Amino acid sequence: MITQTEVGGIPTVLAPTTGPMHAGLVFRVGFADEPLARRGITHLVEHLALHAFGVADYHYNGATGTEHTFFHMQGAEADIVAFLNGVCTALNDLPMHRLPTEKEILRTEENTRGEGPTEALPLWRHGARDYGVATYPEWGLSGITPDDLRAWVAHYFTVENAVLWIAGPAVPAGLDLRLPHGARRPAPAPSSALPVRPAYFPGPSNVVAWDAVVDRSTSAGVFSGVLERALFRSLRQESGLSYTVQAGYEPRAGGRAVITAFADALPEKQGAVLGGFVDVLASFRLGLVDEADVTAVANQRVEELTRAEENGTRLPGQAFNLLAGRPVQTVEDLIAEVRAVTAADVAAVASAAFADGLLMTPGRTGADWAGYTPAPRDSDSVVEGTRYPSLEDQGVTFVAGDRGVSVVDEGSAATVFYDQCSVLLTWPDGARRFVGHDGIQVTFEPSMYANGHAVVPALDARVPRELWAAMPARDPRRIPVPNPAAAAPPAEAPAGKTWPVVVLVALSPLFLFFAGFGLLIGVAATADNDEVALEVTIAVVFLAFAALAGWGIVWAIQKLRR
Repeated sequence: MITQTEVGGIPTVLAPTTGPMHAGLVFRVGFADEPLARRGITHLVEHLALHAFGVADYHYNGATGTEHTFFHMQGAEADIVAFLNGVCTALNDLPMHRLPTEKEILRTEENTRGEGPTEALPLWRHGARDYGVATYPEWGLSGITPDDLRAWVAHYFTVENAVLWIAGPAVPAGLDLRLPHGARRPAPAPSSALPVRPAYFPGPSNVVAWDAVVDRSTSAGVFSGVLERALFRSLRQESGLSYTVQAGYEPRAGGRAVITAFADALPEKQGAVLGGFVDVLASFRLGLVDEADVTAVANQRVEELTRAEENGTRLPGQAFNLLAGRPVQTVEDLIAEVRAVTAADVAAVASAAFADGLLMTPGRTGADWAGYTPAPRDSDSVVEGTRYPSLEDQGVTFVAGDRGVSVVDEGSAATVFYDQCSVLLTWPDGARRFVGHDGIQVTFEPSMYANGHAVVPALDARVPRELWAAMPARDPRRIPVPNPAAAAPPAEAPAGKTWPVVVLVALSPLFLFFAGFGLLIGVAATADNDEVALEVTIAVVFLAFAALAGWGIVWAIQKLRR
């Protein structure tokens, strides 16, 4: 039985466990709270707070997620007390001398982390804000200062913004969680970069992925399980098209939840996998839900809840609920809700999920035929301003205006307005990248435009400094330079001398032709007694034309010499 209490003013959920004691301290802050220009700051706080524990003998960890950051430890009571007290001590006085080292560790961690099959979905759904921020690299690390970290801790890592969970018989003696006071910080409201849903966008050739945001409910959780069973049966067991098929359910603050699903595919089978995936979603939309699947998933959920209640792993979820303003539920109530879900309930969730769906198609495969609208990949407007043609690609033009910047490339455009800019990435060599709230990016490589480096200060002046993110220096070999042949302007005749060039080029071959044939015919006439008069006449005519051409050539040469 979960009970509620307080430790140092922090709400606490407590429950006995059949296994070893474990406890965690969770804060309502995550990637969704970070401005893109400070992406990585919460993760950096987590690392700094754990530095003092080094290679401790007991098991501990920390994690930063979309909405929450928590510190967890399993072991003896004394070890748990030392760990949680130590985390709070570190949060009050982060080891700033470790800042450069921890930044490098985080960069290395990010470089070795592979991209998940559903990782691109939040970016296309939300853009470069709130819930879309987690998709982006931790660009803000280099510019984060000790003052930034102290301000972030004071805002989010407070008594009022925390919940403690303990799986054990009682609150351990000596627990002293001293944190600054503040306020409960609600999760941000989700933004949207999708004007129309359901929508699709192209992704890698080896996977089909999908997500939808629906009302948080027990029925939605059961739907995710039923969806996984149906996709697995269709794409793996029956057709042998996929090996890995998964679906998941993630509750969010604000009474919403995200359902995700994906299936892998061989490049040559991508069309078949997409078709099978879409067919399963469409069948659910039409209410074709197998009651046996609902029962099977409900039984599995009940078993998981019972096991989680016994070993205390249900506690973190209840802590998250408290931070979201939701009450703690007994396992009996949850089991009753799961048992009450019907096929009609699952079909209702499926219909709502289809209407909100975002589909990642494999490769360049479209999904218009299935009722999905292409997600925006380009901007629908170009700013007014000064145009800078590319020195290498005649189809590319950079536009710098008073309201924003654009890149126009053979009819398509990418535009970022200054007042809708999430981050400005800056490189020491002068390169700039603007990322808009909608996720669209405009990159300016000054070396690729005439007088490009002179434009950079004016661009920088338009974007507030708090939106800048400094990038490390690039290898000179990675800095683009225009092809000399493409960059050199075409050779032109000096002003006023175009016609002499044309005359010279046109008359030179004519002079050679008429003069050559005139001489040949004249020589033939002196060696032949027959038709001498005719041959001489022809020779004279040819030589006359040659003389006219020669006169034109002399005129052209004189004009060009002036």
